[in-house]
Amino acid sequence: MYKSKHTILSISLILLLFKSASTNDECFAYIGVNPINPNEEVELIISNRNDNYDIPEISGEVSNMPWRNDKDFLKAKEKYDTNTLIAGFCAVLKNPLPGEEYNVGLASKKIKGQIVKPSKIFSQNLAIGPYTKIRGFKEGASYIGGNIIMTEGGGVCKIATTIYNLGVLSNLEIIERHNHSMPVNYVPYGQDATVAYGVKDLRFKNTTEAPILIWSEMIGNRLYMGFYGREKPPKIKWNHEIKDITEPPIKYIKNENLNPGEMKPILGGMDGATVKSTITILYRDGHFVIKNMGISHYLPLPKVIEIN
Repeated sequence: MYKSKHTILSISLILLLFKSASTNDECFAYIGVNPINPNEEVELIISNRNDNYDIPEISGEVSNMPWRNDKDFLKAKEKYDTNTLIAGFCAVLKNPLPGEEYNVGLASKKIKGQIVKPSKIFSQNLAIGPYTKIRGFKEGASYIGGNIIMTEGGGVCKIATTIYNLGVLSNLEIIERHNHSMPVNYVPYGQDATVAYGVKDLRFKNTTEAPILIWSEMIGNRLYMGFYGREKPPKIKWNHEIKDITEPPIKYIKNENLNPGEMKPILGGMDGATVKSTITILYRDGHFVIKNMGISHYLPLPKVIEIN
């Protein structure tokens, strides 16, 4: 077959491209046949980045993903026949602590393109751990009890939190999840997850009848991640009952570089609490089920102020 490349598209192909790019993530063609001359293939010149992707101000579910035009993503979707966005989530990282943003970006690259086969259990620690310097991770801030310390791989809990929310939104079975010892500022109480290699993991089971493709990307302070398969799940709504609220203590740290009597807030602090979480699963036929997601206990996150 004679083959030529065109950068000028016929009107019909332009309309097809526009329709595919503007409706959903499930249909996009980047090679097609020239309707004027069927013996010619047309190569569509497209950007790897979808310019109309969602840019939320707070963490939550998203549907317009930034990689929709990415060639590697399109090949993976075609290879595994995972053309449906099951669920998408964007974690907006507010004032990430030292090392966190780098570690989250590295972890998102490691998890991108992974496949979870039907009935198989995904483990974050097995998929992208251990979170060590040998594997490229830096030191980042982590919670240990009521303290913030620097550890190798600190920040990868944001990957766990995002996967946890996607697992719930996808109506998958959550096998293992641990909340942080103190609350985090990027998702609601009860929707976070933490990991510690060899101790705590985030695991879910693929309860669908098709493989699940995981894709992710860190853009600025936003972590995007999506699960792709073959069927849309029912609608999911979170519900949280918060009680036993405890105000955060104030910790003062001496900083001789400040002017005498000057005070500089470093960390705003967050209330401690006990949170009972459930989800409402709303099916297409109108019936719903309320599922218990467990109880999360949080110590207060201290306010930290530097003084001299």
